[in-house]
This record gives sequence, C-alpha cells and structure tokens, in this order.
Amino acid sequence: MSAIQGATRAKTLRRTSLRWRLMFFTAVLAVLFMVALLAAVRGAFLIALEKSVEKRLASEAAALISVARVEQGQLLMPADLPDEKLNTLTAKLLGFIYGRNGVLVWQSRSSLDESIDYRPQFDGLGQGFARIVDGGGNEFFVYEIESQRLRGQNVAFSVVIMQPASDYQAMYQGFMQQLYLWLGVTLLVLLGLLWFGLTWGFRSLRGLSAELDQVEAGTRASLSEQHPSELLRLTGSLNRLLESERQQRERYRHSLDDLAHSLKTPLSVLQSVAEVIATQAQSGEHSQVLQQQVERMSQQISYQLQRASLRKSGLVRHSVGLNEVLDMLCNALDKVYRDKEVDVLRDFALEQHLPMERGALLELLGNLLENAYRLCLRQIRVSVIRQGRLLELRVEDDGPGVPADQRERILRRGERLDAQHPGQGIGTAVVKDILDSYGGELLLEDSALGGACFKVRLSD
Repeated sequence: MSAIQGATRAKTLRRTSLRWRLMFFTAVLAVLFMVALLAAVRGAFLIALEKSVEKRLASEAAALISVARVEQGQLLMPADLPDEKLNTLTAKLLGFIYGRNGVLVWQSRSSLDESIDYRPQFDGLGQGFARIVDGGGNEFFVYEIESQRLRGQNVAFSVVIMQPASDYQAMYQGFMQQLYLWLGVTLLVLLGLLWFGLTWGFRSLRGLSAELDQVEAGTRASLSEQHPSELLRLTGSLNRLLESERQQRERYRHSLDDLAHSLKTPLSVLQSVAEVIATQAQSGEHSQVLQQQVERMSQQISYQLQRASLRKSGLVRHSVGLNEVLDMLCNALDKVYRDKEVDVLRDFALEQHLPMERGALLELLGNLLENAYRLCLRQIRVSVIRQGRLLELRVEDDGPGVPADQRERILRRGERLDAQHPGQGIGTAVVKDILDSYGGELLLEDSALGGACFKVRLSD
C-alpha cells in the first residue's frame, strides 16, 4: 500500500513540477518536429528516387531509339540490344515500342513473360514519367517518349521503358530503417540536451528555494540578490514581505508588553485588597466574589492577549524542542500540585521538535498540561506519533475522563465540566485558536490510562 501511495505522490509531483511540465511540452514539440522531419525527408527521398529512376529509364529509351531502324515503313530492331537487361527473361527492365494507333510493334525479350496492358499517351508532350499498376497488382515505373523522326525518316513511334518498383523497395526500406535509427538517436540526444538545459536553467530556482528554506529555518533573515535578473523582482517582493512581517511582529510584541504592564499593577492591587478583605470574617463572601472576578479578569486578559498575538503562519517556519518546553512547564506545575506527586511519562525522542513558535507551544501545552494535572489521579503521559508529514501530540491522564456526549461541548469557549475548580473554561479555546493559526486540529478521545486523551495534530 505504501508503495502505491509513494508512486501516486511521485506522479502528482511530476504533474505539478514546472520543470516536468516544460520538459513534457518540449518533448511533445520535439517529437512532432521529428515526425514532420521524417515525413519531409521521406518525401524528399522519394522525389530524388523517382528523378533518378526517370533519368535511368530515359537513357534506356534513348539507347533503344539509337539502335532502331525503319525500312519500308517497318521497324527493325537488332537481336542483341545494348543493355543486356532487355535481352534476358530474368531481367526486370522491360522495353516496348508502339505505333501511332497504339499497336505494339516491338517488345524486348525481357518482357515476353509479362502481361501488361499499357496504352501509349501520344499526347504531344514528347515524353512522360509515371507509375502504373498492372492487373496483378505489381507497380512499375514507366518512361515514355514519342519519336517523330528516326534516322531522317518521319515516323510515329512511342518508346516505353518499364521497371518494377519492387527493384527499389529494398533500397527504400534500408533508407527508412537508417532514417528511423538516426532520427531516434537524434531525438534521444535532443531530449537529453533539453533536460540538461532545463536543469541548468532551473539551477537558479533551486538556489532561491534553498534560500527560502534557510529563511523558514531561521538561519537567514532575507533573500540575496545573487539571482538572475528575471527573479530579482520576486526576491525583492519577498524581502519586503519578510521585513513587513518582522516589523508587524515587533509591533504586536511591544503593544502586548505595554498592555500587560499597564494591567499588571491594577490587578495586583485588586488581589491585595481581596486578601485584606478576606481577613475580615464578615467580609468573607465579598472577598470570595472579588477574588473570583479578579481571577476571571486575569484569565480573560490572558486569553485576549493570546488571541491578539495569534496569526496565520507566514514565511518563517519555527521549530521548538518539546522536551525543553515540557521540563519548564512540569517544573512549574509540580509546585502547584505538589500534593499529588504527578508522574509525567514521556514517550517521544529527546530531540523531538514541533513546528511552532516557542510562546505558542508554551501556551498550548501549558493549557493541556494544566488540565491534566488538575484532573489526573497520579499519572500523565505525553507522546508524539508521526504519520508521514503529520505530527500528533497526545496529552493523556488517568483521571475521570470526559463522557463521549460532552466532548464537543468541552471544546467550546467558556464551557467547563469541572465545577469544583475555579476557571472560566477558556483553556481549550486558547488551544484551538493557536491550532487554527497553524492549520492544526484538536481532538478529544479516551486514554488507555483511563482518563482523557487530547490529540493535537500538526503538519510538519
């Protein structure tokens, strides 16, 4: 099955590759050109062949006329003709002489076993060359010349020389075989040169692609100008886009830092007031309400700040080590839930990276781990599974789990099933917003540990 999928993927890449497209259409044009060239060369060869045959038969007809004599109105021909091919039955060079009325008055010895019904033209043109087919389907080259005077005497004869076209068939077939061979070799060489030329021509695009990979990996800040002039406008636009993206990110960070700083002090004051009020017995209920509202404000501010910082992934592709982020989060959560003594199992390679920004991964994994710490009994498992280019991050716990009919509800913003712990139910909403910005997906299923299993799917 994997082999079939690999072949399908390779075929899709070939269809979408610009080089493959250009090579395909260039190859089609080259093949069409070779077919047209084949037809042209074949036609030129046949024309040259017919011209050669015409000249040869014309010389044979002239030789017959040169040895013919007329006495008392009768045509006399020597017993032995100059061309031996006209004297033997096995030869295929045929000679005929017709009178004005179209009656055959003489024929060569080589034509005695042939039954050819030919009628001279007597069209006044003097000579002509044609191809005819006899009753048996045999094809002949025919040269005819009209003779009005012979050795000073007025005559009216038509001298006809014939030769089977089959005599030249071997020559034609040999020529066509050589033509097919050389044109085939030429086509292969041409296609090889075209592939080499396209590969060399696309070398600049491969260089641009390599620089884009470096930009995505964070090892290069911008694209260089060492590219063909046709690509400089593209690289300039991409560099401006990269610079605009960096400036926008800086503005977001500065704005968020300013907002967080401006809200930090008022919230701290409110928290302190709540703690003071809590020491007064008669104000315990008011203190609890105040603390809940302050906690709600803090969570809502964190959520809105996180949403404001989210955006669709741009040109720069980030990658963060999972183990390092998990260490940081577990150290903090172990202090908060020290009474549980939670055991976090790690089922992934130490060098495992996730294609996210560090801050986004901290927020996403922090929300999932906080839920797992809060609801688990003693054990949590974090694992990563790769399926092709798809990465699946799983956070599982051994807690009570989530009923199947409540899973869709818990993924909504503000929905909570656990009413025993404070919070506004926005943790999974933050996770979903982060995943939306990276084109990811959040799923909730049962865990083999007995509790819930949150699955985060990302494209590598």
